[in-house]
Amino acid sequence: MEKSNGLRVILFPLPIQGCINPMIQLAKILHSRGFSITVIHTSFNAPKASSHPLFTFLQIQDGLSETETRTDDNTQLFTLLNRRCETPFRDCLTKLLQSSDSKTEEKKKRISCLIHDSGWTFTQNLDKILKLPRLILNVYTISYFRGHFVLPKLRREGYLLSQDSELDDLAEEFPPLRKKDLLRLLGEKRELLEPYLNMILESTKSSSGIIFMSCEELDQGSLSKAREDFKVPIFAIGPSHSNFPASSSSLFTQDETCIPWLDKQADKSVIYASFGSLASMTGSELIEIAWGLRNSDQPFLLVVRDGSVKGTEAIPEEVMARLNEKGKIVKWAPQQEILKHRAIGGFLTHNGMNSVVESVCEGVPMICLPFLWDQFLYARLVSDVWKVGIHLEHRIERNEIERAVRSLLFENEGEAIRERMELLKEKVERSVKQNGSAYRSLEHLVDHISSF
Repeated sequence: MEKSNGLRVILFPLPIQGCINPMIQLAKILHSRGFSITVIHTSFNAPKASSHPLFTFLQIQDGLSETETRTDDNTQLFTLLNRRCETPFRDCLTKLLQSSDSKTEEKKKRISCLIHDSGWTFTQNLDKILKLPRLILNVYTISYFRGHFVLPKLRREGYLLSQDSELDDLAEEFPPLRKKDLLRLLGEKRELLEPYLNMILESTKSSSGIIFMSCEELDQGSLSKAREDFKVPIFAIGPSHSNFPASSSSLFTQDETCIPWLDKQADKSVIYASFGSLASMTGSELIEIAWGLRNSDQPFLLVVRDGSVKGTEAIPEEVMARLNEKGKIVKWAPQQEILKHRAIGGFLTHNGMNSVVESVCEGVPMICLPFLWDQFLYARLVSDVWKVGIHLEHRIERNEIERAVRSLLFENEGEAIRERMELLKEKVERSVKQNGSAYRSLEHLVDHISSF
């Protein structure tokens, strides 16, 4: 850490794994630049304070019942959180400001700003009430964040009813999605989506700036358009995975036996398969995935998170015995460490943003199997724009998965994908080094926060 600059930043992550990781990574970046860090968090999915002894953690009550925390409707969960957390959060932040104010005017200046996840919308007027600048951390790419505000309009205009057989065509309303991707997005149960998106948009436009854990190299052309849309400072500070691993902010217990197992495998021979902290599938879909990996005759590491499979028994014991001949199945894994490992040859992924960026940073080509929300767009970026992966087009069939694995590891298509991935990795690496686009953006962010 650099010498303290006398300024404190308050961070408020949304309590899901894909939002906690980038917020804690941002905390580490800002701490390394001399800022003191206070994290306000909910009791639901509370981050592990013991893993970050240099930060201050303050817990607020979220009022969620156990049943409410188990919902698979994320928009409903986020709406409830915004409703229940408004008063506890405001009270907590007010006490922090009063504590600072009770000493000296100089001491008061130590709290520089609040940075919260874009999913927190009740904060919109807090900066005016408490006179504290408010920045937004967005866990999506810039292109997805800009584009997803069009979804309610398309639903109202009957996009679902107006489509024909041209499902593979580009969705001009939301590139690089194809029409079939957009139909899957619009077909999800999203009764609360439109008002929630409107609040996110209003909250973002009224903020003092937007932070993206992305860079120009991953979001070509979107930065200038986003600045026109939002008219606030935008900081694309790039991925921080190589400097600040996310394992310390994991909400799940990681199976550390993965690494010794990988050590025994040949270079670039293993397919790593993981589908994140939110996606779920049926037991039959999981078995198709597992058999596809097994039938490829390549070693594989498959993550099956508790709660990720609908039903009771995910994989019958007799099937497990066959799978274990070539693979290893765990409940959760230290993903960044795995993607760095010399034995990993490909990543079968749900295409969550964190997973995609981590894969790019380590130069690991992907097999794309998106399940929900922003994952459809990242899968298209990987397969159609950057061309560093193979898209399964949601064909969860063992022969399709076997074909994709063999193509990625042994055929000309896979060789071309690996070459393009290496070039993309180098571009992203340059962006975070001195004078790179993300490095410069981070410098501007530090100056911006320091100016409050």
